[in-house]
Amino acid sequence: MRPFTYESLSSVKEAASRSESGSAFIAGGTTMVDLMKLEVLTPEQVVDITQLPMRGIELGADGLRIGAMERMSDVAAHPTVLADYPAVAESLLKSASPQIRNMASIGGNLLQRTRCGYFRDISTPCNKREPGSGCSAFDGENRNHAIFGTSPLCVATHPSDLAVALAALDAELRLESGAGGRVVKLDDFYLLPGETPEKENVLAPGELITEVRIPRLDWARRSTYLKVRDRESYEFALTSAAVALNIDGDQIRDARVAVGGVGTKPWRLPAVVQSLVGKSVNRETFTQAAALAAEGTRPLRHNRYKIELVQRTITRALMNLGGLV
Repeated sequence: MRPFTYESLSSVKEAASRSESGSAFIAGGTTMVDLMKLEVLTPEQVVDITQLPMRGIELGADGLRIGAMERMSDVAAHPTVLADYPAVAESLLKSASPQIRNMASIGGNLLQRTRCGYFRDISTPCNKREPGSGCSAFDGENRNHAIFGTSPLCVATHPSDLAVALAALDAELRLESGAGGRVVKLDDFYLLPGETPEKENVLAPGELITEVRIPRLDWARRSTYLKVRDRESYEFALTSAAVALNIDGDQIRDARVAVGGVGTKPWRLPAVVQSLVGKSVNRETFTQAAALAAEGTRPLRHNRYKIELVQRTITRALMNLGGLV
């Protein structure tokens, strides 16, 4: 790890003033410190934002609001989140380890960097880490890489479980800087790699995620997050699915579906949703809808298995909600 200066601030305006090149914000530090040790990140100044007033978990008329500095473990255990948005609680509980969840912030989780081994190995080319150097994963070891949203310059998966659940539930992010604030949909917050894989989101210099907003959705109480991984704990997703169903009798009135472990960002599946709406709750409905998840995939040499696996993951999550297993 290279030497750096450290400063702790207590206001968003102060933090925005430290946005010059070479500075980096730190909250829980569960991702950034690792990357600093690997010298993937080499900030000259580390700005501690743990004292910023970006806390609170509150359900209002317009939905749920979660402060970006709330800890993952606290949000996962909150009675309102557990009762009204179980997919969010489940996505958090299936992330990392209890020790990390007790440290990591909600905002930091959404901003964590890819776990692509080539990104984290500074001896190998990586366009995300060093633009123009090449993508080692494209023709290398790519078993864990993306099948949605890739480009010839980057095939790295987005690592956040929480972001998948939030994408399914149409969440928004409140962003603030010294110049003011704005609200963006989470689905618009993350950028596809395209020709600029080093640009992962729409944050401007000095801008912070201050709040997560999940719209009021009464039937989100029937939601879940299913994660498939090589081992049961402390592992990133091979595939995952966040789903919610609005069921009236045995008819599906509405649905939400997003998947993780397969995309360069949390991946929504509108064709799967459209296939579900108006259908009866049964295995055939769920299997036929999940089959549409294959549309638009771009598998690589080692990760073609993810096409069938993500279909099966969606089917199982839907069957869990439909009471068929």
